[in-house]
Amino acid sequence: MNHSLTALAIVISVGVMGCDDGHNDAIEASGTVEGTDVRIASEVGGRVKEIRADEGTSVSRGDTLVIIDDADYQIQLRQALANAEGAAAQHRLALEGSRKEDIIQADAAFKTAEADYLRAKDLLGSNTVTQKQYDDAYARYVAAQQTYEKLVKGLRQEEIVAARARRDAAVAQADQLKKKVQDCFIFAPSDGVVTLKSVEVGELVVPGTRVIRITRLDPVKLMIYINETDLGRIHIGQKADISIDGVEDRSFPGTVVYISPMAEFTPKNVQTKEERTKLVFGVKIQVSNPDGTLKPGMPADAHVAVGSRSD
Repeated sequence: MNHSLTALAIVISVGVMGCDDGHNDAIEASGTVEGTDVRIASEVGGRVKEIRADEGTSVSRGDTLVIIDDADYQIQLRQALANAEGAAAQHRLALEGSRKEDIIQADAAFKTAEADYLRAKDLLGSNTVTQKQYDDAYARYVAAQQTYEKLVKGLRQEEIVAARARRDAAVAQADQLKKKVQDCFIFAPSDGVVTLKSVEVGELVVPGTRVIRITRLDPVKLMIYINETDLGRIHIGQKADISIDGVEDRSFPGTVVYISPMAEFTPKNVQTKEERTKLVFGVKIQVSNPDGTLKPGMPADAHVAVGSRSD
């Protein structure tokens, strides 16, 4: 009789173990759906001229969201382009050297001054001219000679380099203003839904002012928390099925993309104090949401299959 009871106890024990194993084939937890927020700031200062997307509007990448008045930048750009054109012309002149007409004129002036100087030199010996007249003739001769030689040689290499640097600086300033004009048009960097509009038409903004927030809804993420005993049973790439209230006949496939390396206390939004004092690890599941059924803030349940890995 004792042997029969012992055998029966073994069978029951094995049955219980089998039920536990079946129950441990998955980890189940609840969490909150999260979208990916993209906060868009203005790169230029100015007055908001137009807003083309309101809160709740679905936008696509490249859509114009906000327009800043660019009138001042357009004026500055025209001035910068004129300066760049003038600097480029000066650089071309530096490369080409002196005009032939200027060289011919300087050559004639130099020869005239040389003749006057030689004549004054001869007359000085016979005391026909004064020393001052001779000195003046000599000064004109030296000045004409230097002017002629300078025109023939052209600018020094350092002067050409300086002219090129002024041209490049003027072009860079014009390019900077072109970018500011372009930055007056603020575009959507990705698909999503406008979830916050921080400015209104007519307001003045400065560079760095956040004007629009877009929330990407595909994919979304679900943050769940697991205890230490389940930590070894979950890994990056593990498959999960997500379900939400009100959609009983459908589940959303997901993949574990993040496991927190540090333990933390259960978040405060958990109902019971006993649960909040437990140490848990955050696990983030990425969920495909092509039709936008899952919304940020929506509670959802995760069923993570133990031992599975997404392809």
